[in-house]
Amino acid sequence: MKDLPKVEFPGVLEIVAGAKIPCAVLSDGRRVLSEAGISNALGSRTGGAIRIKKKMVESGGAPLPIFAAPKGLKAFISEELWCDLTNPLQCIHGNRIADYYEATLLPQICDVWLMARDAGALHPQQLSRAKQAEILMRGLAHIGIIALVDEATGYQEARDRKALAVILDRYLRKEFAAWAKTFPDEFYKQMFKLKGWPYNPSSVKRPSIIGKYTNDIVYERLAPGILEELQKLNPKNEQGRRKHKNFQFLTDDVGHPALSRHIHAVIALMRGSTTWDGFYRLLQRSFSKQNESIWLSLLDDE
Repeated sequence: MKDLPKVEFPGVLEIVAGAKIPCAVLSDGRRVLSEAGISNALGSRTGGAIRIKKKMVESGGAPLPIFAAPKGLKAFISEELWCDLTNPLQCIHGNRIADYYEATLLPQICDVWLMARDAGALHPQQLSRAKQAEILMRGLAHIGIIALVDEATGYQEARDRKALAVILDRYLRKEFAAWAKTFPDEFYKQMFKLKGWPYNPSSVKRPSIIGKYTNDIVYERLAPGILEELQKLNPKNEQGRRKHKNFQFLTDDVGHPALSRHIHAVIALMRGSTTWDGFYRLLQRSFSKQNESIWLSLLDDE
């Protein structure tokens, strides 16, 4: 234990719209981050990852940290990175031994998530974490150049110790705001209420019928023929899954605004209803389905 490096300068890195990453500078000069903090920054859900880690331990393998545990990432983790991730740094923090990871691994992990996304190796519910990795990567690059200028000019000695964190936080808040959920949680909360289903906001698992309801309630009423065209642009694979979300094919200037208006109008109808049948009757009167020519201005040309 005496040979282990000590935490000399502990701290908390506040980035990613309020997510906090416990960090430290060790007695040997290494900058480190905690596993839980990195997982929080990437929006990793612990359930499935913990199960994967448990299986790895039971099979005699070294477990990957939660933020790198999803199966879809495995093919994109280099041998060197795998070694670093399965051998966290042990150090003395107060009167206990703590595990950390070198801070330089964070952008490498983000890059793994992006490579997996680009290769289509992620499940649809994991795409939000890849998006967070992308935003985090851009934010770190953004703040990196500011830090370099500060160092070159000597300004780093004069700036407030939290100045860079504040700049990064502002950048990331702006990025995440631009990437707000297309289908807000309230849409699903109200649907579950009317169907009498238990609603767990922290779970990504939803009944498969949700997709059919969403097509009926939203896409079939958004514009004439729009659902059929979206299904052509975004076909299902052999496993019955679509590679993208349908709304990703809508244009920014017409499609997305129209979708947002419709979703919020539907939520208002849901809130004013006490039963699913009652809501559906209101929906039919307010947004009846039409069978006309496709409104191509809603869709991307690609």
